[in-house]
Amino acid sequence: MAKFRIRPQDMATMPPGIPFIIGNEAAERFSYYGMRAILTIFIAKYLWLMGDEPAEQMSEAKASETFHFFAVATYTLPILGALLADVFFGKYRIIIWLSIVYCLGHGALALMGVFGDAQTWLFLGLWLIALGSGGIKPCVSAHVGDQFGKQNQHLLTKIFIWFYWSLNLGAFVSSLLTPWLLEWYGPHWAFGVPGVLMAIATLLFWMGRKRFVHVPADPKGFFQELRRKSTWIALGKLAIVYSFVAMFWALFDQQGSSWVLQAEKMDREFMGITWLSSQIQALNPILILTFIPLFTYILYPKLNKVMRLTPLRKVAIGLFLMVASFAVVSVAQEKIDNGEVPNISWQLVAYVLMTASEVMVSIVCLEFSYTQAPRKIKSLVMSLFLLAVAAGNFVAGIVNHNIQQESGIAGETAAELAGFDQELGTTDDVSQIDGEVLDFASRDALVSALDRLRPALANVGFRPLLREAAELQLAGATDAYGNGILYEVVDSTRLRLTSLGPDEKRDTPWDEILEVKLTANDGLAIEGTGAKYKKLTWLERRKRELGVTDPVTAKEPGLETSYHIGAESSLRGADYFWFFTKLMLVSAILFLPVMHFYKQRDFLHNGE
Repeated sequence: MAKFRIRPQDMATMPPGIPFIIGNEAAERFSYYGMRAILTIFIAKYLWLMGDEPAEQMSEAKASETFHFFAVATYTLPILGALLADVFFGKYRIIIWLSIVYCLGHGALALMGVFGDAQTWLFLGLWLIALGSGGIKPCVSAHVGDQFGKQNQHLLTKIFIWFYWSLNLGAFVSSLLTPWLLEWYGPHWAFGVPGVLMAIATLLFWMGRKRFVHVPADPKGFFQELRRKSTWIALGKLAIVYSFVAMFWALFDQQGSSWVLQAEKMDREFMGITWLSSQIQALNPILILTFIPLFTYILYPKLNKVMRLTPLRKVAIGLFLMVASFAVVSVAQEKIDNGEVPNISWQLVAYVLMTASEVMVSIVCLEFSYTQAPRKIKSLVMSLFLLAVAAGNFVAGIVNHNIQQESGIAGETAAELAGFDQELGTTDDVSQIDGEVLDFASRDALVSALDRLRPALANVGFRPLLREAAELQLAGATDAYGNGILYEVVDSTRLRLTSLGPDEKRDTPWDEILEVKLTANDGLAIEGTGAKYKKLTWLERRKRELGVTDPVTAKEPGLETSYHIGAESSLRGADYFWFFTKLMLVSAILFLPVMHFYKQRDFLHNGE
């Protein structure tokens, strides 16, 4: 390590290694956000088709849970990377070594479906990416700060802004390209291209090795720092701030899960372009590229004339902006729950508010964490900042895990199954073949209820009825247990009729459900017959290869029905989004006294 510079140069200009760090960050963020942009949609709609035969399809809640727990691992493992860097090997070595692990993770994802079990490759790839991406995160941001000394430390704010700008440029390009690759060329290309970019990022970082300041590991200094009372005071104060910032991340990262799934049910035509649901995430990085100079050079100076705009005041404003952002998508979801098809511009408004929130929370906290971190443990403190991201995703993951309601007969294959009372030959028995529900106590009652609705559905062009109209049609309709039939709109093409089941409780594993998809003639004929030809996506081609769908895509107006036992989720639709909106509002209000009483103390690296 002696052949490398270990202290910042005595200069007032930008350090020479910065271009390599910025280039590396742009390419690395392309790889990460490209993979992340398609992860939820892939798990929910593609994963079950990656083997030689169709597997069981994951629910939306399960896909969201997987997405958020992957984020938990990604943002928890920075602690490991920070300790390895600060105590043993130094930041540069950890970044290089774990970048190679990162590349292997992308390779595993690209190999899904080539051989072996696709789900095994998925989780192997996600763990490797979590280790690689998570392990280098605190090292990269702290490595940026290490390049600066006394004379050019005034440039820190500018470099952290442009550091954030470069990562969002990479995220923007990948958020547009990767969903398009998945849609038309499939998962191998969609996951493979980000892997190539990660390899490029690793190469760029290696090329800058002789221009960097390589601050060596200092285990003695690290542990001496941890023995100081002032260090623990600094860590305790930051931990309080991070506990509130965690709630910001619980909402922010849902742009990759619940927001993508919501966009699937919206009119995605905007500015003459029909966007893929995963591509909408590109709004965030492109808005960041616009907002960073806007906030830095216009908004912040103007607000400073009104009040002293401290870092924590910026964070407080950002938390309330996140409340407003989720309120917008909550209202949009209410429209979907009423059978409407709101335009994607609703999410555009929400993204503007969310991105403004990100500028005032994430970017500010990134620099704030570095300046408040004691000198010998800066990587560790940056990892604690990232642990707040993990904590937020853990909240979102736990919520999505707990709202899932598996069927009371899940996993069974027998033709006749005991129901809630666990005794055969009673009213609540269920008949099924290979997991497909055929008959249950309230089936006839649900079919009869649907027959009541048919004339009204036909009158509105086979679209869901408003709840009030449907309840008039269903007045007096009861299930096999004497309870009323519940009516629920899923989206503009689907509705659900539910019996409370033998336990007579809503949203339990014993609900008896008739799911109805409303169809209208889409004007399409058998592909290649010379009628109206439709170019098939990779997913449509794959379904045909596996015999999942009939090659005839024309449909007569009518109803497609399916039956299942057990509510899929106990927190659905707008209720889900309003839950997080209220949670964020409470957090933002409670943060105000923290903002008021916090006392800053800066610790800047000066090469000593």
